[in-house]
Amino acid sequence: MDEKNLEAIIDLAITKEEESFNFYTELQTKVNDQGARDTLGFLAKEEIKHKEFLVRYRQGKLGADTLRMSHVVDYSIAEHLEPPELKPTLEAKDAYLLAAHRELRAYNFYKALAAIHPEGTIKQMLDRMANEELKHKEKVEYLYTNAAFPQTDGG
Repeated sequence: MDEKNLEAIIDLAITKEEESFNFYTELQTKVNDQGARDTLGFLAKEEIKHKEFLVRYRQGKLGADTLRMSHVVDYSIAEHLEPPELKPTLEAKDAYLLAAHRELRAYNFYKALAAIHPEGTIKQMLDRMANEELKHKEKVEYLYTNAAFPQTDGG
């Protein structure tokens, strides 16, 4: 792959990370639950870290192996539930489900890019970015299940 195409892909990925940051920052303002606001703030900061990684990678300051691959449990909740409507005020469970759908789209974006690349450092970097997004999806789906189906005294 030539340098221009790689740079265009990384620029697109940076734009996606900026959009995700803006999405989480806006979503934060729509929930009253402090725990949900804190979580959405954490996710916004993670998107900034991804952007910074991509910028440093584009500048040749990082290798594709900088991100660690880890085992992620995919609950597949976003794949089975429709995203709630984005309203001026949201319950925590709805914010988490919207976040899960956002992370699923980000995961699919990076996996699709990785799929069109031959084996090598670019493919590794894209797979690792996909894994990062899947880790976020795992977190918000876990939070969604706890918010949507809280534990009762009866077990």
